[in-house]
Amino acid sequence: MKARIFLIPVLLTVFSIVVIVLALQLDKSPPIIVGKSMQPRAFPIFLMVINLLLVVLLTLQFLRSPPEAIPLEPFATWGSMLLMVLFYLITTYVDMFIAIAVVVFLMCFLWGERRWWVALLTAVVTPASIFLLFDSVLRIRFPRGLFTNWWYS
Repeated sequence: MKARIFLIPVLLTVFSIVVIVLALQLDKSPPIIVGKSMQPRAFPIFLMVINLLLVVLLTLQFLRSPPEAIPLEPFATWGSMLLMVLFYLITTYVDMFIAIAVVVFLMCFLWGERRWWVALLTAVVTPASIFLLFDSVLRIRFPRGLFTNWWYS
């Protein structure tokens, strides 16, 4: 049996333990804030305990019937992951709505759209719709950026 099939359960276990340790570092909230409800740190610990139980089940499944090798994901999948990194960078340093437009435009081509005007229309309408819905209808303000600074001033 190949040991590499246990890489995912080991990584999930390490992740869960790290989250539990970090959650235990959180200060307890005073009773006046939380009352008789659970402490804020209890929820991530609860989720990670469930995660660890699921990791045990996954490991048992791997022991009973090891998974077969699967082919690598297509480039569109890996490209989408790279676009999420680009989205983070543009959101952090420029503006979230500009990031949505750029990533949607590029993702259209990545997943097979060949008409540039459809990609451009999608890239403009999607963030505009999101912004107008949340800003005008729901009255939710967005973090400041290049576009939002211009809009809110």
